[in-house]
Amino acid sequence: MLEEIFFAQPGNVLSTVILGIFGLLVGSFLNVVIYRLPKMMQRESDNYVANETGQELPHQEPYNLTIPRSACPHCGHKITALENIPIISYLVIGGKCTGCKAPISIRYPLVELITCLLSAGMIWHFGSGIAGLSAMFFTYFLIAMTLIDADTQLLPDDLTLPLLWLGLLVNLNGTFTSLPSAVIGAVAGYLSLWSIYWVFKLATGKEGMGYGDFKLLAALGAWMGWGMLPVIILLSSVVGAVVGIALIIMSKMGKNTPLPFGPYLAGAGLIALFWGKQLSAMYLNTF
Repeated sequence: MLEEIFFAQPGNVLSTVILGIFGLLVGSFLNVVIYRLPKMMQRESDNYVANETGQELPHQEPYNLTIPRSACPHCGHKITALENIPIISYLVIGGKCTGCKAPISIRYPLVELITCLLSAGMIWHFGSGIAGLSAMFFTYFLIAMTLIDADTQLLPDDLTLPLLWLGLLVNLNGTFTSLPSAVIGAVAGYLSLWSIYWVFKLATGKEGMGYGDFKLLAALGAWMGWGMLPVIILLSSVVGAVVGIALIIMSKMGKNTPLPFGPYLAGAGLIALFWGKQLSAMYLNTF
């Protein structure tokens, strides 16, 4: 590992730095997606119900990822360009709104920093060709879905389905796996959780997960192939169980409190993208 760091080609170091900085900017945009996309879905649903029942549309003003301008939810202060520089602006203004001094969540700069580091890590690991750039965008989708699911327990089709189709397109030339493996991975990923969902529902009368989880695992299968699915499912299940038990103990949550499964799938997907082959070999050798 140290040899890789100190004797890396200058071009790879430069591209890692440049695309890491690009990741900072993308992280700022992901904060907008994470905050606004669920609201956009809710507004669309409200308008659809109102239209079907002949009522006046409750949301007529435009609201999307670019309109209106970002503003403080407490006082309505419009965020200026100088207040929107990733990480730096947060530090300069002391993590508070310049209008009303209300605290700004530290999650915003953390998302920017994590996106920066993961972008750099993908380029360092896969290079700056099609594999590295594809892995970056794979990461961006997973970051957005992780936090949206954590906030709302929803995995939007606007993210899961494009990620699935991108995985198939990226693997047309076998970037991460062969195209047949990617297609089978997408189908098997969806059907595996779909089957578990129905077995659990028939046995308990409850829904153990949402359809978004099926689509996310299908997308992971499309990116990494069917052979990686056992590792992803095992990793996500173990991490989910450990985190769930810890949350129940620490926050005294009830055992029946629903926990989103998407973040664990996303985390397992990232791990599998980096070290999937090694983990798969260990899994096969063990069993």
